[in-house]
Amino acid sequence: MEYTIDPQRFWHDPYPDLAVMQALASVVYVPQLDAALITRRADVFVQEKRVDIFSSRQPEGLMTRLMGENMMRQDGPAHQAERKQIFPSLSPRTVMQVWRLEFERATQAVIDGLQDKQEFDLVRDFAMPVSGAALVAITGLRQMTPAQMDQVSQAMIDGCANYRGDPSVERACHVATAQIDAHIASMLQEVTVNPDMSVLSVLRQGGQPLANIQANIKLVISGGQNEPRDAIAGTAAAVLMHPDARAYLGQSGAWGQAFMEYVRWMSPIGMSPRQISGDCTVLGYDFKQNDRVFFMFGAANRDSSVFEVPDMYDLNRDTGPAIPFGAGPHFCAGAAASRVLIAEVALPKLFAGFPDLELTEAVRWGGWAFRGPLSVQVRRGG
Repeated sequence: MEYTIDPQRFWHDPYPDLAVMQALASVVYVPQLDAALITRRADVFVQEKRVDIFSSRQPEGLMTRLMGENMMRQDGPAHQAERKQIFPSLSPRTVMQVWRLEFERATQAVIDGLQDKQEFDLVRDFAMPVSGAALVAITGLRQMTPAQMDQVSQAMIDGCANYRGDPSVERACHVATAQIDAHIASMLQEVTVNPDMSVLSVLRQGGQPLANIQANIKLVISGGQNEPRDAIAGTAAAVLMHPDARAYLGQSGAWGQAFMEYVRWMSPIGMSPRQISGDCTVLGYDFKQNDRVFFMFGAANRDSSVFEVPDMYDLNRDTGPAIPFGAGPHFCAGAAASRVLIAEVALPKLFAGFPDLELTEAVRWGGWAFRGPLSVQVRRGG
């Protein structure tokens, strides 16, 4: 089954097209993306685990070419070995014992800096510096500013989603990766002499070669800045757009539910690419070796066979079936850090510090491989 999209329209809002694909077949080929898309929740949940067929190894894939071969682009023992090495930095215990305090300090500093402003953008002025400061600490690249972290992350995200081959996007990505390598080089001696729980230090202590350290730190930055930034601003926007949700949160403080419903409703990680390891037939579709496949998390999280009125943001929803962080062995390693930063620190502090926030214009959204608000313009009431 083949389905044609308008790439520009798909970038602005992929959900109408994804709903059509879901109704058409389990697997739909989209020529504009040169990829077969798997969109149904049940299929994504099962097939993502079949790494013998749907391989993460993509030697010629955009991520590998632009950022190096990181653990996300490996399968089996190689993936597990590098995942095990990075785990001490991102484990739930480390997040609570080490990073949470840094998250709280960074968030409060940003809130204090906004106290004199009557109007601001939650993406640029709040979520970006909060997530950027958190990532500076976690990676160990402490000479970077939050703004620099956001810039290099966005350039890599754009590069990894550059399926149309825009040369200017690729150049910007190369500039960003070179900047990251320079910051890694500048901090290597420090973390060798004074080891800590940062990703750079933990990977250094684990004996990873420099190329692997560079590739995996780029992976952490590409996923650890944009998605938390977009989820912080996006969840706040969703709450401001839904007065009933805001009233409920004011009474319950259920920010974890607000966050989980947001990442179901507007999945920051919209898809994960795979490569077919050999000729086969799966879900009634005939694949050829090296075919490109996209597991569409954004579509799966709005599957109408699983979620009632899936296009609605609903805090009473059971989000258990949602798979915003993946469902297989490549489940997001930073999920614990994201939950604490967003649901336990950034959002509660934002609404406690500015209880009278209101939107000044409609929120605009963008992206399909990675999706979030482009801006969330707010003002303080009264």
